Amino acid sequence: MPNIKSAKKRVKVIETKTMQNKIEKTILKTAMKKYEAALATGDKVAATEAFKAVEKKLDQAAAHGIISKNKAARKTSRYAIRLNELGA
Repeated sequence: MPNIKSAKKRVKVIETKTMQNKIEKTILKTAMKKYEAALATGDKVAATEAFKAVEKKLDQAAAHGIISKNKAARKTSRYAIRLNELGA
């Protein structure tokens, strides 16, 4: 347990930021699951809408440093490929 005032504040700030990151990751995972479900049904319109949402969430997570930019790009690319396969 920190004794110095600034160290105590840092602990509080870190806890807050950790919670924000967890919330953001949970929202991202939910969007990814919704996209997977839309793909499973085979509905191209629903899958396209879910893809747009998950792409936005991936970009936001990468911008905030929650996931790496390469991971976001890789996931987006793989999801786009699966969406295109659905239409073919």
